[in-house]
Amino acid sequence: MPPAEARWLRDWLDDSSEDGGRTLSGRTARVELAALARSSSLDVDPVALRGRCVLIATRDQLTAALAAIELDGVARRIVLLPPDVPREHLDAVMADAAVEVVVGDVAQDGAALGSASRVTCAPPLRPIAPTRHDPRPTEWVLFTSGTTGRPKMVIHSLAGLAGAIVRGGARDGRPVWGTFYDIRRYGGLQIFLRALHDGGSLVLSDAEEPVGDFLARLAAQGVTHVSGTPSHWRRVLMSPAARAISPRYIRLSGEIADQAILDGLAALYPTARIGHAYASTEAGVGFDVDDGREGFPASLVGAPGPVEMKVVDGSLRIRSPRTAIAYVGANAAPLADAQGFVDTGDMLELVGERYRFAGRKGGIINVGGLKVHPEEVEAVINRHPQVRMSLVHPRKSPITGAIVVAAVVLREEGAQSVTLREEILGLCRARLAQHKVPATIRFVPALAVAASGKLERPHA
Repeated sequence: MPPAEARWLRDWLDDSSEDGGRTLSGRTARVELAALARSSSLDVDPVALRGRCVLIATRDQLTAALAAIELDGVARRIVLLPPDVPREHLDAVMADAAVEVVVGDVAQDGAALGSASRVTCAPPLRPIAPTRHDPRPTEWVLFTSGTTGRPKMVIHSLAGLAGAIVRGGARDGRPVWGTFYDIRRYGGLQIFLRALHDGGSLVLSDAEEPVGDFLARLAAQGVTHVSGTPSHWRRVLMSPAARAISPRYIRLSGEIADQAILDGLAALYPTARIGHAYASTEAGVGFDVDDGREGFPASLVGAPGPVEMKVVDGSLRIRSPRTAIAYVGANAAPLADAQGFVDTGDMLELVGERYRFAGRKGGIINVGGLKVHPEEVEAVINRHPQVRMSLVHPRKSPITGAIVVAAVVLREEGAQSVTLREEILGLCRARLAQHKVPATIRFVPALAVAASGKLERPHA
């Protein structure tokens, strides 16, 4: 069934094909999707939660996925709580989203949950009578990424979330998806929905699981399609277990996919289709690029179609049926402008007939009044054949206010030397304006990656 016609997630759970056996797999458990037609992961009948606003606050992704399937079309609103949201914000989250019921997989702290009812979810399914009621539209509430302080949340519909999924999307055959994302964030939820819609299975990651162990699990379950941020994929390229998988399709999103990571993946997985998608929690999925090149064709901007894009003062703006409906909260700011365009905050630069992402509007480093996008500098550093990944950030300066510095992870840690440092700086000087060239380069064994899969960026 096409996404626009889906009434609820259960419409995509048909397992009538000859091979059958569609599953959702976590680190320690696996569930047959077909079993959800006659069983439940909840300790109450899902119908008892009809019309309620439910916060899914599980530690484990698998239990969150099961609860979401069972509650879509039943609950009035589903709020997906990422595990990295600080506990001190939980009261405000529940008040803003009007939460009435909390679904968890462990005993929760009653004081932190206020007066909400508690429901437990666990992978060992229990038999129940088949669900017979008509589905009702369910609001999906997601947390935006990159915010500090009180979390921001947006409301989506199932049709909007699945708007980028097309019939026949799994053109390589029935897929086994694997994702480094957490499905409680927008990027991971997209893969969860794709796996359900395309008639496939999904292997979920675990925040505490080493990359090599997850790759081994993916290999053991015959993964065909894998998604993650460029930072996730750089970690894969650094892992001795990278060759354990032989995917047919690799998908990047969430961060700028520079040419270095695209080329690195193409070299390691020469038979795989490699694509990078642009999406944000507020604006939804904008487009996919499958030509192996960084950036995207300039012809997409201003082109007619369901997704309309324009560039205003260098910032990408999107209007489409895939965007979120609104921010959560009575006093929340408007999500879109008067014409319905969402300002993504992602800055573009036109190079020939192609737009390239320069960085985030709020992440600019001010060097004596001159602007520097950290991601632009990282893309140049990452082109050096000895560099695996880098992080560019500001350091305070009494003269210019800030200077540009870089932390660099090498392919081989023992390769660091004065000569190598000068080679990287020479590459920067050849491709960047002087104020963008790092004042210092520091070699580090690893870089911190947030729960969202994006590099953690310090500020001056």
